[in-house]
Amino acid sequence: MFSVKKNVLQTVALLKEYGIRHIVVSPGSRNAPLMQTFSQDTSFECHVVVDERNAAFYALGIIQCTRKPVVICCTSGTALLNYAPAVAEAYYQQLPLIVVSADRSVEWIGQMDGQTLPQVGVFGALVKKSVNLPEINVDKDIWFCNRLINEALIACTADAPGPVQINVPISEPLFDYSEKDLPQVRRISFTQTQKIVDIASFADRWSKLPKRMIIVGQLPKSPKIVDILEQLVRQTDCVVLTEHLSNCVSPLFISNFDALLYAIAEEEIINYTPDVVITLGGHIVSKRIKQFLRTNKPQNHWQLSQSGEIVDLYQSLTDLIETDNEKFLNDLYYTISAGQEKPYFDLWKTISNKLTEPSSDTLFSDILATGNFLKVLPQNAVLHLANSSIVRNAQLYSLDKSVEVYCNRGTNGIESSLPSAVGFASVYEGITYLIIGDLSFFYGLNSLWNIEHIKNLRILLINNGGGGIFYLLPGLNNAPSLKKYVAATHHTEAKDWAQAAGLDYLSATNTEELNKSLKALIDETTDRSMVLEVVTDMEVSKEAFREYYHQLKYPLT
Repeated sequence: MFSVKKNVLQTVALLKEYGIRHIVVSPGSRNAPLMQTFSQDTSFECHVVVDERNAAFYALGIIQCTRKPVVICCTSGTALLNYAPAVAEAYYQQLPLIVVSADRSVEWIGQMDGQTLPQVGVFGALVKKSVNLPEINVDKDIWFCNRLINEALIACTADAPGPVQINVPISEPLFDYSEKDLPQVRRISFTQTQKIVDIASFADRWSKLPKRMIIVGQLPKSPKIVDILEQLVRQTDCVVLTEHLSNCVSPLFISNFDALLYAIAEEEIINYTPDVVITLGGHIVSKRIKQFLRTNKPQNHWQLSQSGEIVDLYQSLTDLIETDNEKFLNDLYYTISAGQEKPYFDLWKTISNKLTEPSSDTLFSDILATGNFLKVLPQNAVLHLANSSIVRNAQLYSLDKSVEVYCNRGTNGIESSLPSAVGFASVYEGITYLIIGDLSFFYGLNSLWNIEHIKNLRILLINNGGGGIFYLLPGLNNAPSLKKYVAATHHTEAKDWAQAAGLDYLSATNTEELNKSLKALIDETTDRSMVLEVVTDMEVSKEAFREYYHQLKYPLT
C-alpha cells in the first residue's frame, strides 16, 4: 500500500517510469510517505543510511558502479544540508544524482515550526535543476507536478549528467497509506542529437602544428577510447598524457608525466612545450602539468566537452568543442595523414622510460605500503583511491590495464572516499578495494555502521598519525601550527572501530608484516570485509618521498 499524497505518488511513479532502481533513504517522519511508497514497489531497491552526508556519498558509489541515476531521499530541515558535499562532488564529477527532499508546506517555512528552512534551491548553482512540487488539489496541479518532475529528470542526464533536486512539500496528516496503486503518469521523452563538428578545420591545424599533446582527465573505463588514442599515437607525432583516474593504460601513453616534469632541466622545458593540446575527461591531479602549461602556453588548446561549459584550466583555451570524445577522436584519426617520424613522441617517451618507480628497498613508509599493495592487486580489480597523498602516491606506480580506478576528484574532499566505496561495494559483485589515509578514514566512520551485509570491501588504511600531505607543502612544513592544527596529529588506531563494525582487522608496522597481511587482504576466497591498517611514521614517510624525488633529477645517470 502507498501513501495517498498525490505529489508523492507522481514522484515515485515517474522515477519508476524513468527506470530508476536504487533509492538511498535516511530515516525521518516528513519523508515517511516517500519511503513507504518506494519500499512497497519491487521495482526499487532501497538502501538505508542514517547519516545523510554519508548516504549521499554512498549513492555516488552506486552511480559510479552502475553508471545510472540514483535517488537520495531525506526528511525536512538540516537533513537536506548534509547532502551538500556530495551534491557538489556529483556536479563537478558529472554524476546523475537525484535529490528528493521532503518539505513542510510553504506556509510554515520561517515560522519557527520544527525542522523547517528554505529548501527550494538550497544547492544554488551546484545542481542542474531544482524544482518545488505543488501539493496537488486540482487537476492542473497534477499536470504542473508532472511537468516539473519531468524537467528535473531530463536535466539530470541531458548533455553532461549532473545532480538535480525535487523538493516535495507534504502536509499533515502524513501516514495514510491506503492507496493501492501508483498512478499512470506521463513521461516526456527527450531525444539528444549529436552536434556536427567541422573536423577538417581541426585536422588542418593539427597537421600544421608539429608538437601535439592529448591530456586525458578522469574518465570511466572505455577500451574504445584507449584504442583510438593508441591509433592516433601510431599514426601521428603526438603524446598522450594519462593518470590512473583516466582509466587509460597503454605502453604508448605517458603516465609518469608529473615525475617527468620534475626531472627535466629548466633549459629543456621549451623542447617539451606543445603547439596544440587536446583535453578530454574530468579532473587532472598533477599540479605540475597545470603549472607547466600555464607558463608555457600552447598555440591551440581544444577542450572536448559534453556540457558546452568553458573550462580554461591551462589559461590557453582556443576552442570549446561540444562533442562526444570518442567520435571527435575517431573522426580526427580518419582525417589526418600518417607520418613516419615522431621526434616529439620520442622526446617524451625516452625520458619517461628512464624514470623508475620507488624501489622495493624504500624505507617502510606510505609510499612503500601503497606500492607493495598495487603490485599484488589482482587483475580486473576495482580500486578506489582517497584524495590528498593517497592518489598522488599511487601515481608513482604503474597499474595493470585491467584495473578500474575511482576517486572523488570533483571537489577533492576527504569526507567522500569511505562512504562512496561502501556504496559501490553494496551493488558490485566482486571485491571493492580502497586505499585511504587515516584522516579520511576516521572522518567517514559513520559509513561503516550497519554494513554487516557487505562482505566484499577491502580497505588498505595507511595511518601516519595525521595529514601527511601538509608536511610536503613548502612554507607550511615548518610552521609551528602544522602538527596540532593543520595536520591534526593523533595517536588513534582503527582496530576497535573496525571490529565494532564487523570487519576483519589486520595490521602491519614493518615491511615483513605488510607483505604477509597483503596476501590475506587480496584473498578473494574470503567472504568477509576487511581492514589492513599500516602504521607508518610521518617523518620517515616524508624522507622516503623526498629521497625518491631527489633521484629523479638524474634520470640519465
